[in-house]
Amino acid sequence: MTRTTGRLVTANLALTLDGRYHGPGGPRDFAAFAPYVATDTARDQMTRMCADATTAVLGRVNAEGFLGYWPPVADDSSADPRDRAYARWLVGTEKVVLSTTLAEAPWDRARVVDAPATDVVAELRGTGEGDILVNSSASVIKALLAADLVDRLYLLLVPVVAGGGPRLFDDGLPTTSWTVAYQETGATGELAVVYDRAR
Repeated sequence: MTRTTGRLVTANLALTLDGRYHGPGGPRDFAAFAPYVATDTARDQMTRMCADATTAVLGRVNAEGFLGYWPPVADDSSADPRDRAYARWLVGTEKVVLSTTLAEAPWDRARVVDAPATDVVAELRGTGEGDILVNSSASVIKALLAADLVDRLYLLLVPVVAGGGPRLFDDGLPTTSWTVAYQETGATGELAVVYDRAR
């Protein structure tokens, strides 16, 4: 994608073949994804998505979950180097946490904003440099897709039909066109794909 003025709004998410971002058991049902999220293909996609990003946008649930997992990985010599690099990026980068309930930011270099995702991202887009990465927060991504504010999608498609659970692409989204900027198929059938919004 040719960059013009402004920042790219990017988003990443893992999806099943039927478009679910968690299974029918609820928000903690990630059984469909477990065999695939630590593959070389998934880790390389993680490296790719944060390479140009200078701001992470997170919903409250992901912000709190990431806080419990990623900071210790940054200095874990036994962790995969790509995991350490991502953890260091996440800890060190600017983080905007969208929440109506948090009183203070859950980690350093983070601020809590109680405002619609579309307003927050539009404001971020007009200031600073580098990509804005909406980091695995489906509710935020859905709102931005509905407003046609996403410039790039980093998707990890896993070869599983979950059969239940919420989908990323709900009925009623505006019609949009996308081009494939990158794709890679992993040894266990997972597909890392980068889609750029065709405008």
